[in-house]
Amino acid sequence: MTKVGIVVGSIRNNSFSEQLAKNIVELFPAGYEAEFVEIADLPLYNQDSDENIPEVYTNFRNTIKGLDAVIFVTPEHNRSIPAALKNALDVGSRPYGSNVWDGKPALIVSQSPSNLSGFGANHHLRQVLAFLNMPVVQQPEVYIANVHELLGEDGKVTNQDTIGFLQSVVDAYVGFIKRHEA
Repeated sequence: MTKVGIVVGSIRNNSFSEQLAKNIVELFPAGYEAEFVEIADLPLYNQDSDENIPEVYTNFRNTIKGLDAVIFVTPEHNRSIPAALKNALDVGSRPYGSNVWDGKPALIVSQSPSNLSGFGANHHLRQVLAFLNMPVVQQPEVYIANVHELLGEDGKVTNQDTIGFLQSVVDAYVGFIKRHEA
């Protein structure tokens, strides 16, 4: 069983990112298990905590270590990634030399209620993941614009073209994971 972690950049309850992530998870074939990784409860990273590591950091790092791959589904905050997501990336990559993200195949999905579709967040996240040595799916790129118009009241994607696109993304990501298996 391949274990895929889902890291949602928004910590708002029932956010567009969370709803979109739940739709993506349903598209995986048999043999893949998705686990949503909570980031809202992580205290802001401070290098002083490397000496006295909070238990929540240890639990988070162990969760990431147990994953085979990671999907990031994120909104854009001020043309970049949300602070909670950046903090989770920092917590997982510290102290220096203890990067739990290292080598895990990643997929980035950005979304926005606007037409820009989280473009800035998507590309800033790519920069961070390059430094963390996470190979990232390059194509297809996943920018979901006008997300609020694509989700029904039940949180399901209602547009068939979008569902088809997301299935092609998952299919590409599954192939990407297979190519990066150790």
